[in-house]
Amino acid sequence: MSRSGAELSIDDVEVVDVPEAGRYEARWGGRRVGVAAYQVTDGRIVFPHTEVEPALEGRGIASRLARQALDDARARGLKVVPACAFFHMYIRRNPQDADLLA
Repeated sequence: MSRSGAELSIDDVEVVDVPEAGRYEARWGGRRVGVAAYQVTDGRIVFPHTEVEPALEGRGIASRLARQALDDARARGLKVVPACAFFHMYIRRNPQDADLLA
């Protein structure tokens, strides 16, 4: 597997919730390649930080993290606080998710 991500297919990226660590992880080939940190309190989920390995930026990994996290928030009945600039931008570009905003 290439360390540069040249062989990365977004379909091969798995997003998993790791609640004990307070983050969603994007994994590729069993390796963590991105994270979206969160905190849940009082019916709200705050997303303060999203990060993808620099060599893999621009390949849709952060968008995949955001999509999964927002779908999970909706399923759990949580309102979203996009403290992270990426989540704020993602929701602006996906107005169907605006109803999730706290």
